[in-house]
Amino acid sequence: MEYLKVGFPGGLKVDAKLRGHTISTDQPVGAGGEDSAPSPFELFLGSIATCAGIFALSFCKNKGLSTEGMNISMELEKDRSTGLISKIYLNLQLPEGFPKKYESAIIRAMDLCSVKKHLHNPPEFEINTVE
Repeated sequence: MEYLKVGFPGGLKVDAKLRGHTISTDQPVGAGGEDSAPSPFELFLGSIATCAGIFALSFCKNKGLSTEGMNISMELEKDRSTGLISKIYLNLQLPEGFPKKYESAIIRAMDLCSVKKHLHNPPEFEINTVE
């Protein structure tokens, strides 16, 4: 069953269409693109942070806690020998007055992110050509 369809609107732009939405990507100018949208890898990193954010938001909503001023920042550590990311830090800025007793619980909630779970148990990939 087809989940999404990717198209090539020009230059180094690549768009994915799913459920009536278009996810646009482009490459930075330094890589030959126009930098008109995030790169696919930036979307990948964004999906990790926003997934954790959904779980943090849901936690607060379920507990009746304010999310005003709450945000998540991401920091990356790279392995110099491979150029790949070796560690991702998700830093949750809690809202003012957030109860101390819930700090470890909201972190556990963020840890349930399905994007992160797929990284721990990656799917098998099969690439085919079709006519």
